[in-house]
Amino acid sequence: MSTAATLPPWLADQPVQGPVVPPEWLYRAEPTDRLTRLADRIAARSPVWLAPLAVLACMGGAVGYTLVTDPVAAEAGSEPTCLLKYLTGFVCPGCGGTRAAWYLLHGNLPAAARHHAVFVFAVPFLLYMYVAWAGRRIFRLTLPPLTITPRAMITFMAVWAVWSILRNLPFAPFTAFYV
Repeated sequence: MSTAATLPPWLADQPVQGPVVPPEWLYRAEPTDRLTRLADRIAARSPVWLAPLAVLACMGGAVGYTLVTDPVAAEAGSEPTCLLKYLTGFVCPGCGGTRAAWYLLHGNLPAAARHHAVFVFAVPFLLYMYVAWAGRRIFRLTLPPLTITPRAMITFMAVWAVWSILRNLPFAPFTAFYV
């Protein structure tokens, strides 16, 4: 059966201009609630420098917390603060990240990598992405974009998952990963 036979007679000889189905049939915008509309209005009225400044303040708070609490001063017998480690005894995928950040802030790269190698690997990329985003948003500075392909992200997540499993194995040589 030909395509012309399946179309209505008034449309069979006409060239198709755009989608056959009206766009409102394909996508129906959900009505937003009051809180979403308020957040949208605030975002539309806020200055362009506010979002990078807010992210910088959050990062500064995290750095300040890490420096003040000194996470490496915990004694060997002290209880773990991570709920997963406390309940199961397993090291979670993020375990050691705060200590790694503390060591990075003090310039001790080997100790930081010992506590969380994946975090240490990711930090330069995250910092560059922040600088490129904030520079573009505030100063119209154009840095070469860091494009992360889906394959690279999947590889990163797979390495992180394998590393998280290996550091929980209770026999040598994997006990060296335990923090």
